[in-house]
Amino acid sequence: QNPDITITDNVLHFRAQGHGAKGDNIYEFEIEFLEPVEPKPVCRVTQRQLNITVQKKESNWWERLTKQEKRPLFLAPDFDRWLDESDAEMELKEKEEEKINKMKIESRVPKDPFKHLKKGYLIMYNLVQFLGFSWIFVNMTVRLFILGKGNCYSFYDTFHTISDMMYFCQTLALMEIMNSLIGLVRSPLIPAVVQVFGRNFVLFVILGSLEEMQNKAVVFFVFYFWSIIELFRYPYYMLACIGIEWKPLTWLRYTVWIPLYPLGALSEAVCIVQSIPIFSETGKFSLGLPNPLNVTIQFPFVLQIYLIALFLGIFVNFRHLYKQRKQHLGPKKRKMK
Repeated sequence: QNPDITITDNVLHFRAQGHGAKGDNIYEFEIEFLEPVEPKPVCRVTQRQLNITVQKKESNWWERLTKQEKRPLFLAPDFDRWLDESDAEMELKEKEEEKINKMKIESRVPKDPFKHLKKGYLIMYNLVQFLGFSWIFVNMTVRLFILGKGNCYSFYDTFHTISDMMYFCQTLALMEIMNSLIGLVRSPLIPAVVQVFGRNFVLFVILGSLEEMQNKAVVFFVFYFWSIIELFRYPYYMLACIGIEWKPLTWLRYTVWIPLYPLGALSEAVCIVQSIPIFSETGKFSLGLPNPLNVTIQFPFVLQIYLIALFLGIFVNFRHLYKQRKQHLGPKKRKMK
């Protein structure tokens, strides 16, 4: 119980109280090692035994453990860990070869002269996007709680108040496709294309081209769900660029999408459904093919097809995000030695 173990002048001093064949006694001994050892032993007490680990100062072969030639009677070799001289030399040689091979592999990897420039660009990109969506979220939240009391003005005026900043952020988001395309980030290309073009289609084609849609309450929910998701995504990537991982932020990044992505997709679908009668009435974006076909491609029909593609795209992003969540938040797999 409570063993007192110290190493001074290359001598291990042990003293502890224990229960043996003769009852409770004080057990103590000293071992003077053959070669210099580290002065900080590691002790682990179990129900059956006491393990003391002492590290050599230099990794070389010892002829024996103690300085005295005759082994103390209370010491017995552990043959599970026993190494003869050839085994010890082989182990040291393997470690040296492993270090040399590692150095060779690192030397073969070409150094990127633009590494710091790329990192600086990614940090600035994610910072700007985070600030933009933060402005959108705070502005909408303040308007909801101040103007929303007693009236719905904050819902119906969302587009005219927020659209300029949303145009900026979503136009800038096109760079995410380029970043993935040129290998600047590890994110897969298809999920980035699905999200960016899906949002921009709703923003520029549905809302931006129809004044009748700009006063709809659904615009508030579309913008609000988009901004909440990005409040956690962009700062997570920004910190990742400088090698920082904040666990609460990681959890939020790979968790908030679970309720917000379906709600965002539902809001986008409602927005498209509400726009179909308007496009049917105005004939906007409908395309008439010349003779001999003499066929008109109705844009509302295109929107109906797009609704199907919308939910297929959501499925693609869901699967991608679920894999990422398992990778970052799931149990870590231990490598078998």
